[in-house]
Amino acid sequence: MTAGKRVWAIAEGYIPGESNGPAPAMTSHETICVLNTGDEDARIEVTLFFTDREPAGPYREMVPARRTRHIRLNDLETPEPVPRYTDYAMLVRSDRPVVVQHTRLDSRQAENALMTTIAWSE
Repeated sequence: MTAGKRVWAIAEGYIPGESNGPAPAMTSHETICVLNTGDEDARIEVTLFFTDREPAGPYREMVPARRTRHIRLNDLETPEPVPRYTDYAMLVRSDRPVVVQHTRLDSRQAENALMTTIAWSE
């Protein structure tokens, strides 16, 4: 059985520009966790939306069949680096059904904050 949808929205995004603790484990970051339960690789496109400029993307990634992949937005560089200190939202599109979860580690203080939520799909 294949689980998931092809379009997911995450309305809240923000990567702090500061971190506290050893890199890369404690670097403040945002991650989309993608689960592909299907028998074929899933091609993923992420588009970022901002309050005061045109969208960025698509950022293209792949999630192998019957696997999960955690994609750190901090690591996305093409077509442009994901900005720090900037509010954004994102749309995740896939050519195969997948499940998407969003996670943020905010390590600006020694008392770290971790937030995670399932994305919204239609």
